[in-house]
Amino acid sequence: MPSPERATTPQYETGLYVPGHYGTGLSRVPEISAAFWLTKILTTGMGETTSDFFVTRFEPVVAVLVAAVVLAGVLVLQFRARRYLPWLYWLTVAAISVFGTMAADVAHVAIGIPYPVSTLAFAAVLAVVLTVWHRTEGTLSVHSITTGRREALYWMTVLVTFALGTAAGDLTATVFHLGYLGSGLLFAALILVPVIAFRFSLLGATAAFWFAYTLTRPLGASFADWFGVSAERGGLDLGTGPVSLVLAGAIACCVLYLAHIERARTRAT
Repeated sequence: MPSPERATTPQYETGLYVPGHYGTGLSRVPEISAAFWLTKILTTGMGETTSDFFVTRFEPVVAVLVAAVVLAGVLVLQFRARRYLPWLYWLTVAAISVFGTMAADVAHVAIGIPYPVSTLAFAAVLAVVLTVWHRTEGTLSVHSITTGRREALYWMTVLVTFALGTAAGDLTATVFHLGYLGSGLLFAALILVPVIAFRFSLLGATAAFWFAYTLTRPLGASFADWFGVSAERGGLDLGTGPVSLVLAGAIACCVLYLAHIERARTRAT
């Protein structure tokens, strides 16, 4: 993947490593870097175990409603921000992670939709959202998020990828009987596909980004489940609460680092 220093031609503006500001407005999303991907994977795991913790200790309907209210409040703050703020951006991602997990779980547990059906349904929804985004804006690049409409489409896409990834991870772990560790290893291998395809120019940068972005969800969630669930379910039985706290601490450290990088970049410009 190209580094920011090599991003000197238009073809790199939708790459996996590029500077964060383009166009006439201020970007609402961060630079795509190794720290970005690490933080994203951590949020997927935290969202999975946090969702499981709350829905098993409280009334599921109440837990989902509270998660929806929290997400709505955080999104209001995010949309009111004039530029990318690391703590607010990643708080929004974390809130989406929790709610997206609950949405996928409700579709299966409460409504009874089989994982193969919900996985295909969420994949279809994602395709529709991306099609609408491309037709209205002419680009799916995450480095062009400089307007309210593009940001709305961006967060809608993020939410659907979380729900899709949750359903896909549960599909491989339970229906395909790979278990959580097996699923984690499977998605760790699959996420190399868009990386390699991009390296050898077999896949465009934007397509590679969203391909990899979607796979981070089942990747992080599968390993988090493996750490948290009981031995009877194939896990290490560390508990969803403790795993969530550890992941939240790791995310906080990553966000502090990303905030430091953003301040340094802002001073430099």
